[in-house]
Amino acid sequence: ATEARIEIVADDGTVTVLKDKIALKAGEVLDATFMNCKLLQEFYDKQIDDAKEKDVLFSLHLKATMMKISDPIMFGHCVKAYFKDVFAKHGATFKRLGVDVNNGLGDVYKKIASLPDAERQQIEADIQATYGKRAKMAMVDSHKGITNLHVPSDIIIDNSMPTAIRGGGKMWNIDDKEEDFKATIPDRCYATVFHEVVEFCKKNGAFDPKTMGACPNVGLMAQKAEEYGSHPTTFEAKKDGVIRIVESSGKVLLGHRVSAGDIWRSCQTKDDPIKDWVKLAVHRCRENDFPNKDKPCKAIFWLDSARAHDVVLIGKVQEYLKQHDTRGLDIEIMSPVEATRQTCQRAKEGLNTITVTGNVLRDYLTDLFPILELGTSAKMLSVVPMLAGGGMYETGAGGSAPKHVQQFEKEGHLRWDSLGEYLALAVAIGDQGDVNPKAKVLAECLDKAVGTFLIANKNPSRKVKEIDNRGSHYWVARYWSEELSQQQQDRGLSAVFDKTAKDLVASEEKILKDLVDCQGPAVDLGGYYKVDQKKADQAMRPSETLNKIITALEQGADARVQ
Repeated sequence: ATEARIEIVADDGTVTVLKDKIALKAGEVLDATFMNCKLLQEFYDKQIDDAKEKDVLFSLHLKATMMKISDPIMFGHCVKAYFKDVFAKHGATFKRLGVDVNNGLGDVYKKIASLPDAERQQIEADIQATYGKRAKMAMVDSHKGITNLHVPSDIIIDNSMPTAIRGGGKMWNIDDKEEDFKATIPDRCYATVFHEVVEFCKKNGAFDPKTMGACPNVGLMAQKAEEYGSHPTTFEAKKDGVIRIVESSGKVLLGHRVSAGDIWRSCQTKDDPIKDWVKLAVHRCRENDFPNKDKPCKAIFWLDSARAHDVVLIGKVQEYLKQHDTRGLDIEIMSPVEATRQTCQRAKEGLNTITVTGNVLRDYLTDLFPILELGTSAKMLSVVPMLAGGGMYETGAGGSAPKHVQQFEKEGHLRWDSLGEYLALAVAIGDQGDVNPKAKVLAECLDKAVGTFLIANKNPSRKVKEIDNRGSHYWVARYWSEELSQQQQDRGLSAVFDKTAKDLVASEEKILKDLVDCQGPAVDLGGYYKVDQKKADQAMRPSETLNKIITALEQGADARVQ
């Protein structure tokens, strides 16, 4: 174990420490890279021109919500590339106003709102004129004129790409109609994965949800592994020079020559998470307890022998696989491109494939395959075993959550699908079953209730004045209560939930009416990212009849798991 620091040695001779005291453990993988932003701008210009020549929509796909330092900067460079004439003409004004291009075109509009009308209108006219000269833009909200370049978090790659692929390779244009588009992804490590999926679907057509094989993921993510843990070690170079990682002894471990404005990033992947990752992959491959269990399962490590970081991981994977019984298991290491091709082909044939990936691909693939199959990842459950025991249970949002919240605030209709949360709750409670028999019963009954819920199709509607998330919760609560009242393993639970089930059935009409009648008016949650708890409770629990039934359960005989 040792310590290191990140510093930039500028060409003017100054040395600036960017981050001090990085703890390094024996056996961990440390890597670094950078993006030349001059070449990035040239890349954007070329793609914009190509989209115009081909008469297709131009679109940019990043993950600014997770790569919180690097991707907003890359987004900002694209805004400047597309609107280069506007920035050349009004750059001084933008600088004076404090425009942050990394926040998108929306920040330009926000800041110029304070200008005199004539000056503001001239800038707005120049922006509009750009759309006629450059490639057509993909839209986020055609009715409001919100483009792909307005806000960096509006289009999130792990949702935007699979959704567009599933929709036949289309995005929305200014007229609110679907149109062919060019997907610009300035990251060659992952762009190739989506390109391969596009080519596969062009050749083979859409996947059939009735027969598609499962594609569960085992991701390397513990202890801030890889890129998603790199926020504290990502920097935009302020000067020309060399950014390097220097051990406390003075030894230079890694370094790159950069120009001012370039994006430099390092990340760490500790050895224990790598060992656990391999162990989980072997365990999952042997368990194979998901659909089509009768057919062979395959596990693929998505590692690229042309990428230095992955070469080191390949060596570790090969070493740690020897520590496990892999007899009879089909485990391979493939480049992401080949792994994508194989996984898609197997899924098409109804065969299951475990995708064993690094942190970013874990995030992308757990949206990609559910969206290709069902159109959403909100119906997906992720179970993440923790190194020290226990687990984390989560569902996908697929980039759709912001739109759902916006609709809820606008017209009181929350179309968020909580299926993944119901499944996660069942697994989380069930994990306590070995030490608490009540937990096992609760989990089994919830699992059955979710099955009934799906068959009855009580999912939220997209439209106001129809069933929404709150109505779905009523049905799950009712089906769960009914299952608990009817089960015979625990008579105490049966007695407690018998009255609840009967009350929910008897009050069905009144409760469902309450949950629809409340819709229409705008909702004040007291905040967007951090809501006011009292206001949120009022908005999410508008039926006094349902609230009284739940309160009676809480205050009645103790059915809670202790």
